[in-house]
Amino acid sequence: MFAHGFGCDQKAWNYIKSSFEDDYKIVMFDYVGAGNSDLSAYNAERYDSLYGYAKDILEICEELDLKEVIFVGHSVSAMIGALASIDKPDLFKKLIFIGPSPCYIHKENYQGAFDQETIDGLFEVMEEDYIGWANSLAPAIMDRDNGPELGEELINNFCSIDPVIARQFAKVTFLSDNRPDLPFIPVENLTIQSSEDMIAPLYIGQYMNDNVPNNTLVVLNAKGHCLHMSHPEETVRVIKDFIKL
Repeated sequence: MFAHGFGCDQKAWNYIKSSFEDDYKIVMFDYVGAGNSDLSAYNAERYDSLYGYAKDILEICEELDLKEVIFVGHSVSAMIGALASIDKPDLFKKLIFIGPSPCYIHKENYQGAFDQETIDGLFEVMEEDYIGWANSLAPAIMDRDNGPELGEELINNFCSIDPVIARQFAKVTFLSDNRPDLPFIPVENLTIQSSEDMIAPLYIGQYMNDNVPNNTLVVLNAKGHCLHMSHPEETVRVIKDFIKL
């Protein structure tokens, strides 16, 4: 099961999904507000925390009668998948986190990617000019060294999301603090980390490794937050090595 991050939809997995299709049943989806999702299904109260999105994961598993799920979550979906596994551990075989972060904001004795002032400014710009915000932030998230085409693709993904839903999802994402949940992740898991990532810097990958049971950390010699798009071959190799263990 592939779960996309904030600002993306399931098409983000097109770079790596074919590498797994011969050996696994592939499940991809769009969170409400992204891609071809049904906007009428959005409920602001349900999605006021990551638990609402974790519930979506569990409902998909139930509807498709999935078992021994290998969950691959990018960015915020790493914590969404972690919450789902804590709720229903028997559903999941392994968890794979690409660029995860349990907390994006600096806290006492914790170095997130942003301070509170920066996050507040991000929300303010999103409210005033969502398209302008997407055009400036998406290339930085992808990292411009990975080429303008990928940056442009991420801009288009950001701009295709319903702005009202995107703003709430952004607040839920960047204000969440899932550090207390980490010790309760019940299945073997992998963190794939970029060597330079403005959203999930190296400190956070090491923090995950230090605080999540049965975690393997792999740091790729790569830049940017979307390794499955910018470095698909390396990402596939690391995932396959892990799931064959």
